[in-house]
Amino acid sequence: MKRCCEGVGLPCLFKGVGMASPRPPKYLLIFDFDETIINENSDDSIVRAAPGQALPEHIRQTFREGFYNEYMQRVLAYMGDQGVKMGDFKTVYENIPLSPGMPDLFQFLSKNHELFEIILISDANMFGIECNLRAAGFYSLFRKIFSNPSGFDKRGYFTLGPYHSHKCLDCPANMCKRKILTEYLAERAQEEVEFERVFYVGDGANDFCPSVTLTSADVAFPRKGYPMHRMTQEMEKQQPGAFQATVVPWESATEVARYLQEVLKKKC
Repeated sequence: MKRCCEGVGLPCLFKGVGMASPRPPKYLLIFDFDETIINENSDDSIVRAAPGQALPEHIRQTFREGFYNEYMQRVLAYMGDQGVKMGDFKTVYENIPLSPGMPDLFQFLSKNHELFEIILISDANMFGIECNLRAAGFYSLFRKIFSNPSGFDKRGYFTLGPYHSHKCLDCPANMCKRKILTEYLAERAQEEVEFERVFYVGDGANDFCPSVTLTSADVAFPRKGYPMHRMTQEMEKQQPGAFQATVVPWESATEVARYLQEVLKKKC
């Protein structure tokens, strides 16, 4: 229960005339999933549930750059043919380790949840993300999760679909995270929720695309040595100042927690 008297511990049992409504969160925090929240690519991880923990060459050769979602649909169909069931996938997802320091960051966010609105934008799939975050105990932190639709059909096969279509030339055919983020911010603005600052935690090339839209008030947290980090460095070399957000690379998510802690201290 929300308390109106900090330190006194009295529950808020009344609403007086002119009492302020709860303040909206000040900050929007966006997470990627694969190799950001978790320390692996979950699409690679589920192969552990396949016979011999490997895919046949004829399946692997069907991969085309920019069409990974379609490729994974074929992988999942093959695994269904091999008798891999929902429970097998669930076990794999639940056991994928979080990235270094991620539990510390999530604990920090849990303690300061009223200041942060937290969303997840991922090119993985809804079932896998939900399994992993529920098992880790952090699912409730997220206001919204944007990912590819997935589920199990009548045969018990794990099925996957594309998230949407878009016109971005830099992103995979099934998802542009910039489009998702732009639409989310517009939707929240219509609901009269505006954020003082936006924070983006990611690792991949598809995280670079939305991070380019961040302003000078915002912060991009690219995982050190991963594509998003390299792309921010390249952009800074080629067009100094074009990437507007402050860039804070991280190896452990405790570095992200520390930075956010400093932001909150300055506000006090």
